[in-house]
Amino acid sequence: MAQIRDQELLHKIALKLKQLREKRGLSQEDVYNETDIHIARIETAKVNVSVSTLSRLCGYFEISLSEFFKKI
Repeated sequence: MAQIRDQELLHKIALKLKQLREKRGLSQEDVYNETDIHIARIETAKVNVSVSTLSRLCGYFEISLSEFFKKI
């Protein structure tokens, strides 16, 4: 089965994650060091982020998945 990529959705997810990171004054390296997730690739919408990865990032930023998607 081929992987589906919705570039518009990935771009919105990327922007929201970048906003959450910048709001906390964190660098991409800070997020990586604390989560082992390369957020730089996600923030450029170059990868199809998994639900598990997004859930972990939401936990890190102390936001629920449902709240994250309400803003998208």
